[in-house]
Amino acid sequence: MENSLKIALPKGSLQDPTLRLLEKAGYNIYTSDRGLRPSSDDDGLDIYMIRAQEIARYIDQGFIDCGITGLDWAYGHDVDLVDLAELPYSRATTRPTRWVLVVPEDSPIKTVEDLEGKHIATEGLEITNRYLAEKGVTANVEFSWGATEVKVPDLVDAIVDVTETGSSLRANKLRVVDELLSSFPHFYASKDAFADDWKRAKMERMVMMIKGALEARDKVGLKANLPAANLDAVLEKLPSLRRPTVSRLAEEGWVAIETIICESIARSIIPDLKELGAEGIIEYPLNKIVL
Repeated sequence: MENSLKIALPKGSLQDPTLRLLEKAGYNIYTSDRGLRPSSDDDGLDIYMIRAQEIARYIDQGFIDCGITGLDWAYGHDVDLVDLAELPYSRATTRPTRWVLVVPEDSPIKTVEDLEGKHIATEGLEITNRYLAEKGVTANVEFSWGATEVKVPDLVDAIVDVTETGSSLRANKLRVVDELLSSFPHFYASKDAFADDWKRAKMERMVMMIKGALEARDKVGLKANLPAANLDAVLEKLPSLRRPTVSRLAEEGWVAIETIICESIARSIIPDLKELGAEGIIEYPLNKIVL
């Protein structure tokens, strides 16, 4: 293709939330169980499904123009990328991924300094080694292929693991000693791709639409007709992204309002509007809010 943007999307735990976000942003990605080169309804995208841990490195090496991967995986590699946007979403919640240093609840280890000469297991070797170097601590760090939480205290003294809610750590009677890094996905580009006018414009448009989809998350639109005499009382109760749109109706003494609110408060706002004489109240979902 004459104009094509090579973009990497994370395969694994971030895959489904990333594809759902892109769909909401207007980009439909068609995948299969084994396919690593999905198609899309945007002919300008050449898509690769790659493990999140590898995306930053491939962008830095110029094999890929851009991609979505966690700040943690870019932080862990010696890469020089253009960071177009932080995208606040994660695997299971809207909370960031946290890399934490963890020990059993009854461990004598209280600080990172207590790990001098000890053994640590982790999937994030680069993140952990960089953290220990900054703290001036020398420890033996080994790569963990999974089930990291079960390795303490019998196999290692501590682990560095990923958590969003901390529920798994509590269930396994583990205690957080320190937080190494808090990470959301980011949209990264190579410097060469960013220097290309067509690719830069394409990426910036994608980022705008993705951020618009994220901004619309957990928000709804609200419309209603109400007596003009009650407008001030309604405006006092109505939180909105901006001042609501107010327009006159053909019927004298009535106005229409339209606004954006958090979905969680709609259940309390709508009855309030009804009590103030509002009619024809409509709540509708949003795909994007571009600020």
